[in-house]
Amino acid sequence: MVKRLHKKRVQLFFVKMWRNLTARRMLWGLVFFLLTLIIASVNFLPKEANVVVGQPSPKDFKASHSTAFESEVLTRKAREEAAQQVSPAYKIDPSVIKELSREVEDFFNFLQENISSTGLSKEEKIEKIQEKLGSRDGAIFILENPEQLEALKSSIMFHLRSAYEEGIKKDETEEVKNEITQKIMGSVLQSEIQPVAKAVLKKLNFKPNMEYDPIVTSQMVEEAKKAVEPVQVTIYQGEKIVYEGEIVTEAHIEALRKLGMLRSEAPYLPLLGLAIFILMVYMSVLFYLYRFKKEIYKRDPYFILLGLIIIVVLILARVVTAVDFGTGLPLGGYLIPLAAGSMLIAILLDAHLAIFITVVIGILAGVMTGNNLQFSAVAVAGGLAGVFSVSHLSQRGDFVKASLFIMLANTVVILALGLILRFSLDLLFLAIILGIVNGMFSSVLTIGSLPFLETTFGITSSVKLLEISNPNQPVLKRLLLNAPGTYHHSIMVANLAEAAADAVGADSLLVRVGAYYHDLGKLKRPYFFVENQLAGENPHDRLSPTLSTLIITSHIKDGLEIAREEKLPEVVTDIIEQHHGTGLLSYFYHKAVESGFGSNITEKDFRYDSPKPRTKEAAIVMLADSVEAGVRSLQNANPGRMEGFVRKVIREKLEDGQLDHSDLTFKELNTIASAFVRILSGAFHSRIEYPELALEEVERRKKSDGVARSKSAG
Repeated sequence: MVKRLHKKRVQLFFVKMWRNLTARRMLWGLVFFLLTLIIASVNFLPKEANVVVGQPSPKDFKASHSTAFESEVLTRKAREEAAQQVSPAYKIDPSVIKELSREVEDFFNFLQENISSTGLSKEEKIEKIQEKLGSRDGAIFILENPEQLEALKSSIMFHLRSAYEEGIKKDETEEVKNEITQKIMGSVLQSEIQPVAKAVLKKLNFKPNMEYDPIVTSQMVEEAKKAVEPVQVTIYQGEKIVYEGEIVTEAHIEALRKLGMLRSEAPYLPLLGLAIFILMVYMSVLFYLYRFKKEIYKRDPYFILLGLIIIVVLILARVVTAVDFGTGLPLGGYLIPLAAGSMLIAILLDAHLAIFITVVIGILAGVMTGNNLQFSAVAVAGGLAGVFSVSHLSQRGDFVKASLFIMLANTVVILALGLILRFSLDLLFLAIILGIVNGMFSSVLTIGSLPFLETTFGITSSVKLLEISNPNQPVLKRLLLNAPGTYHHSIMVANLAEAAADAVGADSLLVRVGAYYHDLGKLKRPYFFVENQLAGENPHDRLSPTLSTLIITSHIKDGLEIAREEKLPEVVTDIIEQHHGTGLLSYFYHKAVESGFGSNITEKDFRYDSPKPRTKEAAIVMLADSVEAGVRSLQNANPGRMEGFVRKVIREKLEDGQLDHSDLTFKELNTIASAFVRILSGAFHSRIEYPELALEEVERRKKSDGVARSKSAG
């Protein structure tokens, strides 16, 4: 029981939420957002790399668009080269020279001690010194010339310090030892002391005093790397990245990734950015609809149709951009049929909305094609040309004009961009051909999909109105044959209403078609309406005013029945239903009053029971119908009398409240009156009256001409 109650509450919650307009819009917006994200993110999805560093390239790769970036590969290579140029850093170990100095001191101290020793004989001294030096001559010499030791010691210490102050590396020890030996030998003037010098140098433990300093060396390497500026790489559209068979390098891989032509991992940050961008786009569309196009925002079929058109165009964009023309460039971007979506929105929904959506889809298409703004520019130009071409569609031939305008716009923009981007002649020619094909494809796609969209979403386009405005429509032929007066009255009402609609910016095509069908209900009982009473006999003379009123007003209901049988669009049936509003049949009302039918007679019994006009178009047909029906009864009609009558009819409708829901302004009513007068003045212009004598002369000449021809024939 609890489960069932909980389930029921959940169902009620979702039902209540679905009935909320804002909730439905947010839900549909989320659906279209997710679909768009899926379509646009195909290029961002990870895919297996088909090129490997060190292996031949499987095909030619050329830049699909121009780009500039900091090359991590080339920058790293340049910094490695700079690091290799850095010499290793060494530090001098002062303990080495100290140790050598101590050894020298010890050696010479030993010699001095033996020379100055009083407990040893001369021969004993010579033997000890000889043992130290390894030379008897040198021992005798220093024993006899002890003052030479100090000079030799100073020379050895000088040369040792000089060498070790500059620093000695490990591999330089022997070389430096030989150099010091040569310098010392060269500085000793007496050859007898040279054995002493050789003995000293031989006894010394020569060691390198320069040690490798990894910390300083590392700092120097880092400074050298930092000094290298990042390597900037600029790639132009169509530029070769790697040829087929060429050995692939890391620089090639990096360039391909930067161009979006090769990915090995999912770029989550770009995907997040793309999602934010698409979200902002749809939020702007929702805001535009809510602020400026509430009639579309509030109607589910219109809203869904708009989203569907956007999604289909993006899918087609994804398909055509995948076509490879063998140039290494995604020239399929010039085939994006944005103009088809733009024209469909303009025809089915609204031209101003179509302009806004054209720019939106154009930007999305550019993002989808690797941020190629040239494709966006061409798509938007073609889309705008399509919108302007069909914004006032009046015949099917306008689609041919639209196709030509789209081709022209595409060609001009592609030519301009090709010159800016320095396309080759072959590439520019191919791009222009694709732009021309785009124009034809967009028009064909629009014409082919229009009937399905109209039927599915219950929308009446100008193309549908053009179809049913054809005089060869069976129901219009029936009207011509069975109610000729009503037919010609409808034609005249259509002319009046169309002129008025053009003057106030209303839908003139809808007004004309609505006027053609507004009296369709008179087909049921045509001879009860005065325009069809050709014999001059009026059946209402034999009927009561109330019955006549019932017959006359029933043509609204009859017209709706016929319209539904003929499957006429809702916008036309609305005009049929509303073109009389709650108007009063004043003739029968006054007839009833004058006939004394009693005090129970009220105006309500002699009024139409129909909705008042809710649109400008329905109100214009109402005014044109009333004016045309009344002006034919004017005697000695002239422009002044007709204008007075027209303004009188409009004023009466206004005072009777029939125009309360039509949104017509006083200024527009004045404009409508002027348009009516202009058309009526042309239709009811005065004619020249031929005098009787002139007519007799014409007849006489005809007879004489006939006699002359007879004689000549004989």
